Amino acid sequence: MSDLSAIVKAYDIRGVVGDQLNAELVRDFGAAFALLIKPESPAVVIGHDMRESSPALARAFADGVTSQGLDVVSIGLASTDQLYYASGALNLAGAQFTASHNPAKYNGIKMCRPGAAPVGQDSGLAEIRDTVEQGVPAFEGQPGTVTERDVLADYAAYLRGLVDLSDSRPLKIVVDAGNGMGGHTVPTVFEGLPIEIVPMYFELDGSFPNHEANPLDPKNIVDLQAKVREVGADAGLAFDGDADRCFVVDEHGDPVAPSAITALVATRELAKEPGGTIIHNLITSHAVPEIVTEHGGKPVRTRVGHSFIKQEMARTGAIFGGEHSAHYYFRDFWRADTGMLAALHVLAALGEQDRALSELTREYQRYSASGEVNSTVDDQVARQLAVKDAFASRSGVTIDELDGLTVQLPDGAWFNLRPSNTEPLLRLNVEAPTDDAVRALTDEVLAIVRG
Repeated sequence: MSDLSAIVKAYDIRGVVGDQLNAELVRDFGAAFALLIKPESPAVVIGHDMRESSPALARAFADGVTSQGLDVVSIGLASTDQLYYASGALNLAGAQFTASHNPAKYNGIKMCRPGAAPVGQDSGLAEIRDTVEQGVPAFEGQPGTVTERDVLADYAAYLRGLVDLSDSRPLKIVVDAGNGMGGHTVPTVFEGLPIEIVPMYFELDGSFPNHEANPLDPKNIVDLQAKVREVGADAGLAFDGDADRCFVVDEHGDPVAPSAITALVATRELAKEPGGTIIHNLITSHAVPEIVTEHGGKPVRTRVGHSFIKQEMARTGAIFGGEHSAHYYFRDFWRADTGMLAALHVLAALGEQDRALSELTREYQRYSASGEVNSTVDDQVARQLAVKDAFASRSGVTIDELDGLTVQLPDGAWFNLRPSNTEPLLRLNVEAPTDDAVRALTDEVLAIVRG
């Protein structure tokens, strides 16, 4: 087998269907995964998104799993956090077929151990890749069996049991599912709640005919923003393709930063468990650790990426974690990420008082930010070093390299510059007390990065 490094990423497997990813290769991945988790799990629960290629690839993976003597529980169409629910509730290893927000030609596999524990490069993915490249050994025993199970209603009931919306004032909420799996999960999760849903693009369509299912790109929430204003909604929610991330806009259609959502949810979780630990990655706003501390919690900073967040949550016993990319992690959801549960928290916070969402979230948004600015570069290491050299000698500047390059300036401004794992890009995030300071610092760093 040829080198698979192009598709075995840091946290999952992802590639172009028919070119990089086909049924034969996916079957081998399933067999290799079975070998990895056989000591821990007697079966693998498998779900898939709405992409045209997903059902066939999920079946191929199941063939690989059963070829090694393990059973398969197929849950069919599912959001990624629905798959995590099944893995946690059934205490089985899991695999979800999705390429999240990537274009239609892509697909991929997100895998987890029993209890939704992550499988990343350092926790099994590298071993799976090596096994497939070297040839999966044949199994001489009886093959496993495949059974089907519908967990959607149980998943919805579990989420509603974690957030009480029974006393909420009536809310009107626009939901843009982006033709992704939110169209599958939202109707069941919100059934019976005092919330009127105005649906947008709920039709499951892996060709994404209306816009890319990536709500972090501003152009993909334009329709949602317009609809919120048009119908006078209290808020808007946008889900990505596999519906594990949720992006929020207020009653004016203005985006609510994921860092503000992290801080809001953190305060709610700390109210239930005073003194708890909250995880935040190093790109979230500095407002997050400030607010956590003010509410009696213990903030813990970590690298970007779900495997790092989940490992740190396990180590510290953290009750909640959030990322700048709108991934939200809950101890009560097996430390897995679920945008749906974060959305329920936001709506509960909104519905239990009379203020508008813009007013409610204002206290969690203390600083100005650039958002992620990407630059294509020939040499990531050299350009990052050039930026480090430019700032290292300045008075009052502190630098750390936990994940890329983070530079803290004495006036309260800071930035992080980190390389992409998959593309020749450097990703810049800047935060400062004012918009003008953000623009000035962004321009200064980009001038160095882009030479």
